[in-house]
Amino acid sequence: MVDGRRRAVSILGSTGSIGTQTLDLIERFPERFEVVALTAGGNADLLARQIEKHRPRLAVIGDETRRDRLVDAARRARCEILVGEEGLLAAAGYPAADIVVAAVVGAAGLPATYHALKAGKRVALANKESLVTAGPLLKEVARETGGSLVPVDSEHSAVHQCLRGGSPHEVRRVILTASGGPFRTLPLHELETVTPEQALRHPIWDMGRKISIDSATLMNKGLELIEARWLFDLEPDRLDVLLHPQSLVHSMVEMVDGSVLCQMGVPDMRAPIQYALGYPDRFPGPVPAPDLAAQGRLEFFPVDHDRFPCFDLARGALREGGTAPAALNAANEMAVDAFLSRRLEFTGIARVVAGVLERHRSVPVTSLDGVLETDAWSRDVAQEILTKGGGR
Repeated sequence: MVDGRRRAVSILGSTGSIGTQTLDLIERFPERFEVVALTAGGNADLLARQIEKHRPRLAVIGDETRRDRLVDAARRARCEILVGEEGLLAAAGYPAADIVVAAVVGAAGLPATYHALKAGKRVALANKESLVTAGPLLKEVARETGGSLVPVDSEHSAVHQCLRGGSPHEVRRVILTASGGPFRTLPLHELETVTPEQALRHPIWDMGRKISIDSATLMNKGLELIEARWLFDLEPDRLDVLLHPQSLVHSMVEMVDGSVLCQMGVPDMRAPIQYALGYPDRFPGPVPAPDLAAQGRLEFFPVDHDRFPCFDLARGALREGGTAPAALNAANEMAVDAFLSRRLEFTGIARVVAGVLERHRSVPVTSLDGVLETDAWSRDVAQEILTKGGGR
């Protein structure tokens, strides 16, 4: 609550997995939250239903050819319609919004996250690519405007919760957990022949297509390490990952005195979303506590570097810094799209990313335009590699 009133929420990417779950939570707590703006890329039919139900003041559709599908619902809700990038930025900086949920997938969400922080908003960050590609720039903007970042990723939410009330100098290292995805125990020689359908069948989490593939390659965890570096101002050597197939311990914080704090919860994204929307308040919600007696055991394993080369590529980009993470992310997005469209085999994802990074020369991140230039260059190089045969 903000001074006893409802918090006004703008949701960027309202038709995706995080967006729909955010709306589910807001619907459960009408006394705490209201929706003021919604944006979608191309799913106009779902966005129209969301307008009817939640009655925002602004709705944005990225594909302007689908604007007409929103007109009737918007008229009944007395909702303004905008389109394209201009509309997305308007929703990101919407004056009435207290919280902006940044849930646009991929590097495409960076300008909107930047704009929301520039407007001094609290950003509930589900778009990890923003901090991956432009971490130094976004942190600087937040300092200048008073904007803030509260993580929505379950792992970073866990670290945020463990660090409440603590000081950075008390932390030895942060350990993010990863389920290991669908191929944690698959024989290595079978990885070359896995299909998109197999890679999308995550054993624990229900996620979007791109994030599901990143989980299967463990690139997702590499990107999360880069995100954690900027969220929590930690050097790369104070960040680590363990595989945890049960996905109940979402992250751990090892303190300098040898104590280890962990945050546990059932694998349901509504829990970290609720935490981000309500912070610093906690209140009863729809997600139950885990039944540890029924769980039986919790397991932890080191990362298998032969199985997950994408993870090492991400760690290398983290250590190099500058624009290297932006190049990594763009190359990965291109490679994942090629795999999902059956133009690249699963193990080719790492080869494409490695090929781009080998040709990239990192420079400091000083402007949004510079990051976007690196992104465009990396996509061109990745396409060249794909055209020549996926880096074979």
